[in-house]
Amino acid sequence: MTQPHGALLVGSVNYDDAEKTMRTAAEMLGGLLRRIPDGEVGKRFHWIMFQPDVLGQAEGIDRVGENPIPFKAGIDARPLRIAEGADAASIVLPPLGYASAAVESYEIFRRLRDEGAIAPGVRFQVSLPTPLAVVSSFFAGDDRAAIEPVYSAAVLRELDEILAAIPHHDIAIQWDVASEMGIIERASGYGKVMDAWWPGDPFDGLVSRLAALIDAVPADVEVGVHLCYGDAGEKHFVEPSDAGNLVRYANAVIAASGRELSWLHLPVPIERDDEAYFAPLAGLTAVDELYLGLVHREDGAEGAQRRIAAASVFVPEFGVATECGIGRAPAGTTEGILQTHADVTAAR
Repeated sequence: MTQPHGALLVGSVNYDDAEKTMRTAAEMLGGLLRRIPDGEVGKRFHWIMFQPDVLGQAEGIDRVGENPIPFKAGIDARPLRIAEGADAASIVLPPLGYASAAVESYEIFRRLRDEGAIAPGVRFQVSLPTPLAVVSSFFAGDDRAAIEPVYSAAVLRELDEILAAIPHHDIAIQWDVASEMGIIERASGYGKVMDAWWPGDPFDGLVSRLAALIDAVPADVEVGVHLCYGDAGEKHFVEPSDAGNLVRYANAVIAASGRELSWLHLPVPIERDDEAYFAPLAGLTAVDELYLGLVHREDGAEGAQRRIAAASVFVPEFGVATECGIGRAPAGTTEGILQTHADVTAAR
């Protein structure tokens, strides 16, 4: 059986502040991690759910419905629409919040490194959603195509601000790719979205969009991709039959990208410790670092070892991760999840 080497923290961690996240990760996982995220604390805790509150401030964008739809952490989950008579191309979006959060957390990261809590050479990891995730989730109909270039440009401005503020040798960018997998799998809700937005097969468009995001990251900055099937209530929006669509999409994106991908993360459902799920990985294009999201809270090291054994038949080398972030894991379980990473892998 392959001995996994290295671990990846996908992004969110169920702690209240960035310093505790980074300090605990460094203490428990040490040399297993090449990158440490800030845990996506604060308004980013629920991934993209805070974006409607941000975008709704822009002149030319309205909230749908008269009354707020309360979500956790005081978030209003009402969707969005382009205001009647507004020209989408002329809408000026406010800062999205990702750059300011990254710059603030990087100062904590740098202080912890200066104190010796974080080892030299470890990078600060910033996870960003793909524009398609927000556009497809909160806009409808023709508004999606109209607002997509506007929102995409705003995301790239956030990226540029991050890269201007943080030394390139200190940072790693991860693109979080969930809605795209829902579209490819034609999961409930996603198929109807694309039938109205993209008639025909959307696969090539999904590939080109993600490849462009990868290429937007300069060559001296690490860039990774986290493919995802969601984790609402620790459940996927669809259970994949095997890793085939993950491999197909990853291979196409790698081929279309103009720069190398630093790492790739693929999720593994908790129920799948059979070789059939992992068999498509034999055809995966080689990447510098592959992480399989086979660590699960519910069955710990024992379950992870079963999935490692099945994956080892098809993949000669990989590291471990959870299938998605652990920000929504039950309170009090974070240390146990981190410990499982340490129990089943070794340093690179």
